[in-house]
Amino acid sequence: EALFPLYALPTSPDDEWQEISVAPEPTKPFAHTILVKCLQLKLEVVLIFASLTLSTIQSEMLLDLMYRIAKGYQGSPDLRLTWLANMAQQHMERKNHTEAAMCLVHSAALVVEYLHLLEPGDGVRPVEAVAVNAVTPNALEESAVGDDVLIRREEKLCLNPDFSESGLTGFLEHAPSFFHATGMYEAIPDVYRVLLPIAEAAHDYNKLANIYGKLHEAYTRVEQLAGKRVFGTYFRVGFYGARFGDLGGEEFVYKEPTLTKLLEIFSRLENFYAEKFGAECKLEPDKAYVQITYVEPYFEAHELRHRPTVFHRNFNMKRFVYATSFTPGGKAYGELCEQCKRKTILTVTTHFPYLKTRNRVVARKQIVLSPIEVAIEDIQKKTLEVLIDFSHLNIFTVHM
Repeated sequence: EALFPLYALPTSPDDEWQEISVAPEPTKPFAHTILVKCLQLKLEVVLIFASLTLSTIQSEMLLDLMYRIAKGYQGSPDLRLTWLANMAQQHMERKNHTEAAMCLVHSAALVVEYLHLLEPGDGVRPVEAVAVNAVTPNALEESAVGDDVLIRREEKLCLNPDFSESGLTGFLEHAPSFFHATGMYEAIPDVYRVLLPIAEAAHDYNKLANIYGKLHEAYTRVEQLAGKRVFGTYFRVGFYGARFGDLGGEEFVYKEPTLTKLLEIFSRLENFYAEKFGAECKLEPDKAYVQITYVEPYFEAHELRHRPTVFHRNFNMKRFVYATSFTPGGKAYGELCEQCKRKTILTVTTHFPYLKTRNRVVARKQIVLSPIEVAIEDIQKKTLEVLIDFSHLNIFTVHM
């Protein structure tokens, strides 16, 4: 609007001055802004993929790129849902079944959040992303901001057909199949607990029978495979050297397939970065170096009370530990009376498993054990291993 009134010049002395109004410059609607951003982002992605072919780009780098794009659309539910679907497809192609399931769980949390705010249900449907928090605490990332929801409602966004009860049901039905494929059977009931009230309210007895059949199968597999399952392997990967750019000095925890050996991930990363930067023999500040260390999930004593099984100690964790042996004299190993140990505890950004297979390390803490503490810890570890072995033996075999 004009700061001062404007008048039209009179055509004759007898005419009066007529005030005229100036129409404000039309503003671009929010949907138009999103479309422009989408086209700009599409161009950016095309340029990136033009310089990095899929045959040479590292899997983690590709998924990190897709993750950043999806995160950039945190306030644009339609576009975020699309990129979560793209990430799920990439994980399926790489047989990362757990991560594919997590993409579907996040999609369900996103739909739950906006569906309730835009079309409040009758109290049967879950109302917030926290409804799937039992599956993963990371689902809270999909929580909506109140002001954004009002804008989205006015602009009539959330037009993706998956922003519906049928879309929500589809995500919740497909996620358990991926958890089943990777042996994460205990996560399946938490997903179905969100779906069951919807099916019960709809009196869909065929779907209810199918759900309870899947639950029976999951619980049976847990009992059959007690003590026989192994889960993902984790490694700390540090990047050092000026040639890594912004990545230099950063540490990540990588989730690798079950029973992956240190030599396997070492060879994979060595081949990739050697091809990119060239092989080097000695440490120089302007070169690129990668340090890889095997790590294990870490829990305090009070946390272990709530994680009684192997599954619970390998699901929804964000702290990892690795140990380094040393002696006061500087050697790695020495006499029992001088053998010390340094335990390094790493904290990553989000809980594993997640939307991607590597998470950045955001905090670290070190604990130094004295020789007597090292000896006590070794004895406790051996005792626990013996107890676990005996718990899996048949009682009649033990007596014989």
